[in-house]
Formats: sequence, C-alpha cells, structure tokens
Amino acid sequence: MDFFEAHPVFRHDEFIASRRALDGSRHTSNNVLAMHLAAGRLLRVRRGLYAVVPRGLDPKRAPVDPYLVASHLTGDGVVAYHAALQFHGKSYSISRRYHFLTDRRSRPFRFRDLDFVPVLDTALAGTSNRERSGIAEHAHAGGRVRVTTLERTLVDALDAPDRCGGWEETWRSLELVEYFDLDAVIRHALAKGSALTIAKIGFFLEQHRDALMVEDAHLRRLRCRAPAQPRYVDVRRTPGKLVVGWNLVVPPALLKRDREDLG
Repeated sequence: MDFFEAHPVFRHDEFIASRRALDGSRHTSNNVLAMHLAAGRLLRVRRGLYAVVPRGLDPKRAPVDPYLVASHLTGDGVVAYHAALQFHGKSYSISRRYHFLTDRRSRPFRFRDLDFVPVLDTALAGTSNRERSGIAEHAHAGGRVRVTTLERTLVDALDAPDRCGGWEETWRSLELVEYFDLDAVIRHALAKGSALTIAKIGFFLEQHRDALMVEDAHLRRLRCRAPAQPRYVDVRRTPGKLVVGWNLVVPPALLKRDREDLG
C-alpha cells in the first residue's frame, strides 16, 4: 500500500523491483497485483502498466493522469512536443494526443479517448546529465513525470511542428512563454544538427527578440549554422518570401504573424 501511495501510475517491473527489496518473490508479487486488480484497487492501463484507483471510485471511471501514463509507458518515457507545452501550461489549445520520447521500440497506444504516440530518440540511451539534455523530472499528481524543458521543447516544436498541432498552434503556444534560457536553447538547437531547424529557431528568436531579450550574439551563434541554400520553412513548400539572413522561404502569413492565415 505504501508503494501504491507513492506510485499512482507504475510499471510491472517497478513493482517487482520494489518487492524484491523486501525479499518478495516474483510469483508472490504477481499474486498481490492480481488480488488488488480483482478488488478494484488497481486498473490495468495496458499490459505491464497499472494505475491506482482512489478509494470509493469505479475503476472504469477513475481518472488517470495522462502525463504519468506517457512518462511510464516505457521505462525511459519523456513527455514531449505539444504534451510538454501543455504540462508547462504553455499550450494555446488542449490536445488529447501525448507524444513521448523513448529510446525503445514502442507502438502508439490509445487509452480511453487519449492517444499516446512514441517518438524514437536514441540519444536518451545512457543519458547521464538529463538537465543538459533538456529533460527535467517533476512531482505531479502524486507521482513523478519526466518532461522536456521549455528550451528543449522550443527546439523540438520548431523541428517538428506537426507534433505540436501545426504552425499556428506551435507559434501561438511558444509565444505564451515569457522566458527562455537562450544559451540552453542554442545548445539544444546545435545538438539537433539540422541547419533548417537551426534557421527556424533563429528566425523565431529574431521575430521575438524584444519580448525574449534576444541579443545579436545569440543570433550570430545560430546564423553561422543556417542552410547554405534557401530552404522552405514549411514541408508543404508553401510559397513565401526569402528571409536572406536565415535562407528561409517563409509564408507571408508567418512573416506578418497573421494567425488567421496559418495552416
């Protein structure tokens, strides 16, 4: 019961490991889980993943926190992209799709009306300094959630805006962030290794330089890694204007920051 109190969502292997510390056998541990499942104390979210049911609630209707689920679907799950923006309270709109990073092969999963989508990130393997990798761990809903920092999320979002609901949602959401550690943003951008992504980040920072206190020195560190040839900011190759400093072809709506015209 102490374990359930501290782990509102947990993996089977986590429970087995905790029981081994008490000299409990795997067989006995599985029997304990089966007993609590039968009693309605636990809910099986998917094979190998359980949620604790608050006392007096029907397991079928008991709330299960989606961020805890996304962070525990694999042993290394990290809430990312639009789900990370939502977790930080910086999403323009609410989505029922939760992307999570993992270095393990995993399939998309649907629980109730929520979709959980894995994004393979082999860089997570053997990560010793999570803070430097843009991953933070937070106490949340009685448990612990791994989530990308706002700085890492900005880089990931501009790298793959489709995982954040498209350009309009991405731009509106990122504009809700009052402060970024710009050195961390640049570090994550350069680590991404994509000239196109670096240019998109540079363009965003330049467009919001006053609000985010962006200095010329920040932009120079990115500009030298921008594409050598013009690239479309939009994968659909939407016609637009060439922003020479970043070699980006940017749709007029994005240049004008006219949200009604964004797709």
